[in-house]
Amino acid sequence: MPERPPCVLTVAGSDSGGGAGIQADLKTFMMQGCYGLSAITALTAQNTLAVTAIEAPTPGFVAEQLRAVLADFPIKAAKTGMLFSAPIIEAVADALGTRDFPLVVDPVCVAQSGARLLLPEAMEALVTRMLPLADLLTPNRLEAEALAGMAVSSREDAGEAATRLLALGAKAVLLKGGHFDDGAGARAGTITDLLVTADGLSLEYVRPRLATKNAHGTGCTLSAAIAAHLALGKGLPEAVAAGRDYLQLALATAWPLGGGDGPVNHLAPYQQALARREGVAGE
Repeated sequence: MPERPPCVLTVAGSDSGGGAGIQADLKTFMMQGCYGLSAITALTAQNTLAVTAIEAPTPGFVAEQLRAVLADFPIKAAKTGMLFSAPIIEAVADALGTRDFPLVVDPVCVAQSGARLLLPEAMEALVTRMLPLADLLTPNRLEAEALAGMAVSSREDAGEAATRLLALGAKAVLLKGGHFDDGAGARAGTITDLLVTADGLSLEYVRPRLATKNAHGTGCTLSAAIAAHLALGKGLPEAVAAGRDYLQLALATAWPLGGGDGPVNHLAPYQQALARREGVAGE
């Protein structure tokens, strides 16, 4: 019998289009060799063009999902995504406050289509309740600006914003570079993600900028992949690198599905391995 895979939990919203949220997280966990579990914080009606409606369960039901999963499965890592409201954030923070596994917090505020996925009045709860629980916080540029209370337009700004987020309680911050203008990375035509930790580590992860509009679910996919690699036993810098490699491949082979921004290709490693195997068989 194969060894049992590590269990990884996602606490996030459902994307009916399948490219982001719970659906992206579970696909990502499986492609890293992990077993995915979930607690759903919101139901979204969305596709590649727009989010047309949101329905949230009661905070008590979110808490019950977490109680059920945490009581029965040996969770090795978790991530949070869309948390939607202050009461739901409170319920999640209460449930995860005494955990004994690493937590990646993706501070989801706005969908790629522009729809708000976090109520404005929930921002304070996100800062005061979730950031202190984060072993890794993974904001994009816009999220970092909202959380840190400053404009972020350069590498120097990114470092200052990360420092402010550490001061709010996060143990480490990965400020993603995809929303910066081309050339704001280490060199033109690249994207630079900055990892800063409370113990003084500062690392840059540089990747080529890919010319694709099919990038729906990138933030969810990256944070889920990092959580999975933490569950697999990697240290934080190595987990970030492995997650970044997975996302780059998923972006490079992303599908033009739907009429808007299509999803990244979560199946990419499997397809790559299958093509390699078929190539060997055909020789």
